[in-house]
Amino acid sequence: MSKAVKQLDYHTIREIFERFHAADPEPKGELEHVNVYTLVVAVALSAQATDAGVNKATRALFQIADTPQKMLDLGLEGVTDHIKTIGLFRQKAKNVMKLSQILVDEYGGEVPNSRAALESLPGVGRKTANVVLNMWWGMPTQAVDTHIFRIGNRTGIAPGKDVVAVERAVEDHIPADYQHHAHHWMILHGRYHCKARKPMCPTCLIRDLCQFEDKTQ
Repeated sequence: MSKAVKQLDYHTIREIFERFHAADPEPKGELEHVNVYTLVVAVALSAQATDAGVNKATRALFQIADTPQKMLDLGLEGVTDHIKTIGLFRQKAKNVMKLSQILVDEYGGEVPNSRAALESLPGVGRKTANVVLNMWWGMPTQAVDTHIFRIGNRTGIAPGKDVVAVERAVEDHIPADYQHHAHHWMILHGRYHCKARKPMCPTCLIRDLCQFEDKTQ
């Protein structure tokens, strides 16, 4: 098992993100949505589920329920039926209904754009709030999922014992001009290259800068 890595220095981190930027200047999240409300719902549904699985379930749902009121009109049974292929679908359907009701009752059907307000919604945690703030409002927030937690600790970009520590390390050490897209670059790198069980080290564009000791040949 690899030893804990040290925090990479500024110049190394800058080189890493220069390479990420050169390879993909405008990385995009892979959850499909049509507005900020459907983005909130999609991200909330993605907990312990794949983006592809969520997209498959929500395409038809968002065609008929793309506002909080329309979701409420569809009803719990209707929402549950649409998302039944997603893990924990029953609880998630209840959360979608609850958050939709709160948005109607307390925010006039609009999605608030403060982290505290977003986190007050059922099924919306810090990660979900950060994704929405970043993707919709362009805030340099860092949504730390399993991929970013792994990448941060494997490479030395942002080591930390928990997701909050990794989030803070990303904010503290990644240069400001790369903050906006940082979490997308790291998520995509973890999803398609630096995989949990079989990292694709031989073709990794930051192999020479990464501190991971157990690189595959």
